[in-house]
Amino acid sequence: MTLYVALDVSLEKTAVCVMDAEGTPIVERVVTSDAAALAELLGTLPERPERIGLEAGPLSEWLVRGLADAGYEAVLMETRQVRAALSSMTVKSDRNDARGMAHLLRMGWFRPVHVKSMDAREQRVLLSARTTLVRRLRDIENSVRGLLRGFGFRFPRVLRARWAQSVREVLTGNAMLLAVIDPLLAAGAALRDQLAVLEKRVRDVARQDPVCHRLMTMPGVGAVVALTFRAAVDRPERFSSSKPIGPCFGLTPRRYQSGETDRTGTISRAGDPTVRVALFEAAHVLMTRVAKWSKLRAWAVAVAKRRGSKRAKVALARKIGVVLHRMWIDGTDFRFTDKNQRADPMIATA
Repeated sequence: MTLYVALDVSLEKTAVCVMDAEGTPIVERVVTSDAAALAELLGTLPERPERIGLEAGPLSEWLVRGLADAGYEAVLMETRQVRAALSSMTVKSDRNDARGMAHLLRMGWFRPVHVKSMDAREQRVLLSARTTLVRRLRDIENSVRGLLRGFGFRFPRVLRARWAQSVREVLTGNAMLLAVIDPLLAAGAALRDQLAVLEKRVRDVARQDPVCHRLMTMPGVGAVVALTFRAAVDRPERFSSSKPIGPCFGLTPRRYQSGETDRTGTISRAGDPTVRVALFEAAHVLMTRVAKWSKLRAWAVAVAKRRGSKRAKVALARKIGVVLHRMWIDGTDFRFTDKNQRADPMIATA
């Protein structure tokens, strides 16, 4: 008897469906979302499962590692594909979701997701913590601007380190508003101090990692971009070539073709959004701030003349991802070609 096990995981409970090769559910049960409890249930089955699958999510990688320690190999299923396949069900429940996922495992109609290594997971946590502080600091600054806009106060553009001081200077003479806004400014200063700690940690990790150090030889790629790409790709050999990097991170156009209809849309936005944003920022820096000439920048400038700067930056972001992956595979630094000392004519005429 060939068995397929699907796990529909939530924070507290996991719905388990064990199905045979003919599509008949053998066992349907709800257990605690814990690898030991799941392994105990799997041990009671009459035969070892042919395939164990669960939808990619916050707890998924932790459960996969726990099951691997117990001697069971599980596969992560791509979330968007699973949801699209189960969207036709008229009654949605954890039990039906587990049963539908078991059918997908039985038929092989799923896309496996890479399980990141512990190093990549720790790097991702560091980057996520930094992003959280950046967003909270931006929220506080925008809140202060919004609260004071109704009083006609406008703030000059200054460096972020001097922004709180400029706000206090504008509010001089208005004790009531200063008493209200000052706690927000103090909270922003505390966030800024902790953000500096995490940013230093990001730079230190990137400098100590030989892969990140190599990726940062490309102009426009700093510590954050290199570490983001490093943590997302994790193992470069899992890509058969460098070309799939673009579709993996949603930097290739959508396409809808049916009969006489054939439309090409915007980028798919599939995959990890943090990598997509990081590559786009690297493309923006390379096109607007890097003065040193390179063949890659010249190509992007030529695309911008034909299609516009926004499309050129998206195309350049896709190309940067491909080049970074190839640099990683080959173990080579970025090459500016033999014209690396020539001034960029676009910079000279700007």
